[in-house]
Amino acid sequence: MEHVPPPAEELALLDRELARLDARRLQLLSRRSWLVAVLRPPVAPLSPPPPGFRPAAAPFAWGPPRQAAPATGARGAQNVLLVLGGLLLAVAAIAFTLFSWGEMGIAGRSAVLTAVTAGALVAPAPLLGRRLSSTAEALAAVALVLTVLDAYALHAAVLPDTDGLGFAAASSVVLAVAWAAYGLGLGRLRLPLPAAVVMGQFPLVLWAWYADGPAVAFGWALLVTAAADVAVASRGGRLAVRVAAWSGAAVTGSVALLIGLVTSLPAGGAVAAAGPGALLLAGAVVALSAGWRAPREWAVAGGVVAGGAAVAGVGGVLRTGVPWSWAVVVYLLCGAALSAVVRLRAVPRPVVRGVLGASVAVTGAAVLVVLPVVAAVLLGPASLVTDVWSGAPEGVRGAVGASVRWPDAGPAPVVLLVSGALLGAVYAARGRAGGPRTGWWAAAGCGALGLGWAGAVVLPVVVDAPYAVAVVVGLLLVAGLSEVAVRRAPDAVAWTALGCALVGAVGAGLPALAAEPATYTVFGALVVLFAGVAVRSRVAAVRSVAAVASVLCALVVAGAVGASLGWSAPRAAVVVLVVPAVTVGLGLRLRGPAGAPSLPPSLSLSLEFAGAFGALVAVGLSVPDAPYLALVLGLCGVLAAATALRPERRPGAGYLAAGLFVAATWVRLGASGVADPEAYTLPVSVVACGVGFLRRRRDPEASSWVAYGPGLAVTLLPSLVTAWPDPHWPRPLLLGVAALVVTLVGARRRLQAPLVLGGSVLALDALHELAPHVVQVLDALPRWAFPALAGLLLLALGATYEQRLRDARRVRESLGRMR
Repeated sequence: MEHVPPPAEELALLDRELARLDARRLQLLSRRSWLVAVLRPPVAPLSPPPPGFRPAAAPFAWGPPRQAAPATGARGAQNVLLVLGGLLLAVAAIAFTLFSWGEMGIAGRSAVLTAVTAGALVAPAPLLGRRLSSTAEALAAVALVLTVLDAYALHAAVLPDTDGLGFAAASSVVLAVAWAAYGLGLGRLRLPLPAAVVMGQFPLVLWAWYADGPAVAFGWALLVTAAADVAVASRGGRLAVRVAAWSGAAVTGSVALLIGLVTSLPAGGAVAAAGPGALLLAGAVVALSAGWRAPREWAVAGGVVAGGAAVAGVGGVLRTGVPWSWAVVVYLLCGAALSAVVRLRAVPRPVVRGVLGASVAVTGAAVLVVLPVVAAVLLGPASLVTDVWSGAPEGVRGAVGASVRWPDAGPAPVVLLVSGALLGAVYAARGRAGGPRTGWWAAAGCGALGLGWAGAVVLPVVVDAPYAVAVVVGLLLVAGLSEVAVRRAPDAVAWTALGCALVGAVGAGLPALAAEPATYTVFGALVVLFAGVAVRSRVAAVRSVAAVASVLCALVVAGAVGASLGWSAPRAAVVVLVVPAVTVGLGLRLRGPAGAPSLPPSLSLSLEFAGAFGALVAVGLSVPDAPYLALVLGLCGVLAAATALRPERRPGAGYLAAGLFVAATWVRLGASGVADPEAYTLPVSVVACGVGFLRRRRDPEASSWVAYGPGLAVTLLPSLVTAWPDPHWPRPLLLGVAALVVTLVGARRRLQAPLVLGGSVLALDALHELAPHVVQVLDALPRWAFPALAGLLLLALGATYEQRLRDARRVRESLGRMR
């Protein structure tokens, strides 16, 4: 029904709609007036408005206002011409200096160079007065190039006996000062001052080269140049000057610090390391002063460079007093000392963050240096998997192996524990401050926990503790980490604790394989620990992971029981099946009222997958012995059938149980050398089909696959396998007749399982019988017949493609409607 508003409400609606239409009309009229005014050319210049006149507001317009096209074409062409002209003049001057200089006398040379250089230097001044700045810049560039050529010509003609490096150093000083004075004199020129800054990068380096100084002397020359650049950049001025100065400082300072680091590392004593250390500390001061006045991002970068240079300088001197393997600890402690900059309130906060970043970088580099030791401790015992219970060694290093030079691995636990303590202090300080522990703070907590655990794992191996002590320490670490994962909220630290506990369980379990008592002790304790986590934790994901870990450790214990009994792998598979049986029993036992599951779905599913993995392990162990394989498959079928007692698992577990029972029957018949399996399978099929018939009478909606599928498969499939290599005709004939009967019954009663199973077996049996005749026919045909037949078949299918699709769709729908 259509809603008709009351008259008063309808009148209000009409008034509002008319008001909107009036506003829209005024808007369109304003736009039209503005467009007419724009398109109409002005007839005469407008007179100035009278005093007090206020212009009306600009009409509404869509899109950006129209602007006159910028006259960039003329300016661009002018710049191109000036650049080309300057380049040509510079090339001509270079060619003149190099090739035509010797053809003129001393007076001619002086006159030409003086006239050309003076003209090029003086010409920009009047050009700037006439506002021809681009032309002035071009001539100034030519003038600067001419001054360089003058210096070269002076050395080549007047002072040929002077040393080239010394003359170049002196010339660079003179040119830098002259260019700076020229740029300051003609303040409107933009090129001379940045050019003077660039030229100022060379004098000290050339002087050091001329003096044939050591590498540290080059470093000091570069560092002093960088300090001068920082001073120039900090004074402000034009952007081009600041960019040139900061760029020069970055290049020369980086090279100076690199020289200091390269010369500090191989120093053999404190005296030899003092020079590079002083250079690095001076570089740290320069970087700190540069970051003090720089913008925020550059200030952070300056703090990072200053902190890294200070660590390299001080650590380079201090590490000469310890063995080389302990140098990483010295650098780590120096990096930790940088954290004291937080208490210096006078230092800008961006610089403080940069220095702290350098401290973190040094800590990370130290941890990376000792990571191979951690990997060797955790992965070294993996070789015991192929040599189980070979005997417990006296020291734990015997179980880890000799993949690391253990005398040089002493600093590893120190580095890991100190790094973990530093990150833990940062995390605790954040907690005392009351701020949220997220982001980088959470990463600090995770790093502290992980590094502390790694240090505790490596320490017994480095000191070569007794084997039993190392095993107990590993278990205690897993227990502590599991307790952290249980008690904490589900944050990053809790997940890190759980991950370290899992890795620690592997690291403690592998060495335990060296001795039989240790295997039972360690893996039994791990079963209890992870089961306790699965029971006590309030986080579903933690419970699931812990349950899976507990089941996996229980599988190791079950396998060890079989080995202790002296059983072969196929016999031990029966013991391994105890673990999946326990998981199935837990799923059945832990039921709430009214049969509802009391376990969370994620935990229940994790237990089932872990149990299924244990069943697969048992099947794999029993493969070499067919009778035990049949037994294991049958027991797995029993477990699947028990799982099918749960309503939520009934469909999938029921099919799996039927398949396992059928597979167990086949394997058992094959292992017994039965040539006529029908004598054993047919009674089972009759009983199973009878049970299915009764089930269908009680529940007509039951699927035919549940009622008849297992019973039919028990006989048809083994008979098909037996009939395939049979050279005689009675068995294939009887099998074909039985399959035909089953197919017809399925089609008559509209039952999907008999139709599909009977039809498939019938088709395969017919193919088996026709195969020899088909081979004879194919041998008799010429070779060109095969591609011809294939082409005809493709043409036929292509011509009736839509019809075949409809037929296939109808067949699928018909099968889908069957039970």
